[in-house]
Amino acid sequence: MATEIRPELSEKNPYWIGKHRYYELKHFCLQYPIWKKAYNALLGLSSRPNDLDIFVKSGQVRSDPTARCAESRVSFAKRMELVEQAAIGTDGDLYPYILRGVTEGLSYNALKMQYAIPCCREVYYNLYRRFFWLLSKERD
Repeated sequence: MATEIRPELSEKNPYWIGKHRYYELKHFCLQYPIWKKAYNALLGLSSRPNDLDIFVKSGQVRSDPTARCAESRVSFAKRMELVEQAAIGTDGDLYPYILRGVTEGLSYNALKMQYAIPCCREVYYNLYRRFFWLLSKERD
């Protein structure tokens, strides 16, 4: 699951973010599949999982399960949209590959072998760094 990118860049790099900020954002993105699964599981009360408490925000005291489901779906949708918009903002043509790379922890080699990414390693990792730089700006 490890990528072949150094967590810390030179501060002269236009997409520089701190090492710990990078790790924070990387782990944020790796939760995307969990959010997507939870979002889809909360489609309606009839299809809601028995362990609803796993998917809804902790600390909610509301007794209305429909409202809890709706609030949780909105929360998951906002997070997913934030990641998706940062990927689209990075590169409109390569965003599906960037999104897969950051949300599934895939390296350039994995993307090249499995999905035939149409760019070279240098271009991909430059866009990868740009993605996290954009996401960092959006999350502030």
